Amino acid sequence: MITLTAPSRTLDRPAPLRVQTLINEDLLSTLFQPVAQLDSGLIYGYEALVRGPVGSALEYPDALFAAGRREGLTVELEMRCALQALKDWSGQKLAGKLLVNMSAAALASAVAQDQGQGGLTICEALGLRATDIVIELTEHERVADIDSLRRAISYLRRQGVSIALDDFGDGRSSLRLWSEIQPDLVKIDKYFTHDLPAHAEKLQTFRALLQLAETFGAQLVAEGIENAEELRVLRDLGVAYGQGWFLGRPSREGQREILAAARDVLASNDIAVLPELRRASSNGVTAERLMMEAVTVDEETTHEQLFRLFNEHEQLHAVAVLNPQQQPVALVDRSQFINRWAKPFFNDLYGRRACTLFANPTPLIVDADTGIEALTTVLTSADQRYLREGFIITRAGRYLGLGTGEQLVRSVTEARIEAARHANPLTFLPGNIPISQHIGRLISSGREFVAAYADLNHFKPFNDEYGYWRGDEMIRLVARVASTHCDSQRDFLGHVGGDDFVILFQSDDWERRCEQIVERFNDLARNLFDAAALEVGGIMAEDRHGDLRFHPCTTLSIGAVRISPGSLQRAEDVATAAATAKRHAKHEQLSIYVMAS
Repeated sequence: MITLTAPSRTLDRPAPLRVQTLINEDLLSTLFQPVAQLDSGLIYGYEALVRGPVGSALEYPDALFAAGRREGLTVELEMRCALQALKDWSGQKLAGKLLVNMSAAALASAVAQDQGQGGLTICEALGLRATDIVIELTEHERVADIDSLRRAISYLRRQGVSIALDDFGDGRSSLRLWSEIQPDLVKIDKYFTHDLPAHAEKLQTFRALLQLAETFGAQLVAEGIENAEELRVLRDLGVAYGQGWFLGRPSREGQREILAAARDVLASNDIAVLPELRRASSNGVTAERLMMEAVTVDEETTHEQLFRLFNEHEQLHAVAVLNPQQQPVALVDRSQFINRWAKPFFNDLYGRRACTLFANPTPLIVDADTGIEALTTVLTSADQRYLREGFIITRAGRYLGLGTGEQLVRSVTEARIEAARHANPLTFLPGNIPISQHIGRLISSGREFVAAYADLNHFKPFNDEYGYWRGDEMIRLVARVASTHCDSQRDFLGHVGGDDFVILFQSDDWERRCEQIVERFNDLARNLFDAAALEVGGIMAEDRHGDLRFHPCTTLSIGAVRISPGSLQRAEDVATAAATAKRHAKHEQLSIYVMAS
């Protein structure tokens, strides 16, 4: 049998698309994504986003610029993209600014070419105004020649072009570069915008950047806004501009206004519930803040010399002993030394001996940058010498000064009291200061809201009967139940202290939510009573006057007050009104009492 085999044939494969081809054949195009003013919702401008041929491997920027780098065409590609953006922009007749991305190298090259031609010739040729152009500086870490960049930016500014820093905070951005070039806009990387309402750390970052922007005379643009909650928080923080799919997607024509859902958010009087840091903070206080300057001695100092030193410095609680490298090797406690010195024959026997003989060779030594919270272990340590003697503060191992146990106790106490005003340490809910701040924001918004004050009935007898541990569990139960029935994006829940809670409602169905909170808590709270108490419906315990009487099982009462626009002007007035409503609820033995402001 003869087998016929077809002659082999190599299939023709299309050559891979090259960046040079895209440039030569004018195959690049531009999409425009709106950048909005967050105070008004108006369009500020549009960012130009380059695209390669639709459906090709080089359609999107990441692949396109990666190929450009492989072909050694990075700068040429960037300049071509900028030129294409200007051409496409001139054809769309869109209002506002055009934001064009360029690296420092491409910007310097473009400016050099333009200066050779005597001005911004491309803008003139296309009928564009230089004042409508914003250059977004990208790839910040690659700015090797800052002087050349400054000269290029200075030239562009003389022509009327504005400057922006792109993706600030993405790991490549430079605070020094911000200071050096003084941009008009700083675009904050989308990482900080993403899920902002749930991350207090990101909120604090935005607040810090807003302060920097004010210092440097810039405005912030928040990138990557994807939902109503992120937009509302950014608006309430005072961020000037925003960009993201919730405001508008990239398109060839460019949207003439932001999307309807975003317009509704910006037009609404509802305010955001800003995330609060839910942990105790020492407000940045370090060991160095506790430091007192104190004289030192060396390892050869005698007991006689040390006695004279303590006599000369009556306020000195201890003395550090240093080696020749100025490193601490021991600590002498004043009271212990004086007690030894007062004993018969001590001076005769040990007066000329080195003071290290009875010194503590293992003192507590802390670095100057150690935070206060890290030092709290000293307060609970089994070795209480450290509270009496104090501790030595160093930097890079070299002596700086002394800290006292008294000052440490005072600082830790103050830090925790201050932290409790911001976040209750039992429930980690916002404390008095954030509550007052949120009330102030609600008053300023000009919208109606409801201030509700929740308090436990017959809690003291329960706490006395079952102890603080179960009492704390009941308080945490209030927090859990209230959190479950509040809208975390619209309703603010705070813990004033003890068994007192405040809820600031923007939800229209606030009364139903209050009913659910009371009903659910009253049901779950029964689980904290013993079976015998549940059988009779309460416990026998002393009242506030010390008389033994029957107390029903603990329940929750809520007093609520409707705050109409302009009725109350101060946060403390709102808090007082809510407390009054709560007293009515408790006095009249009501689950919920509602009053008008």
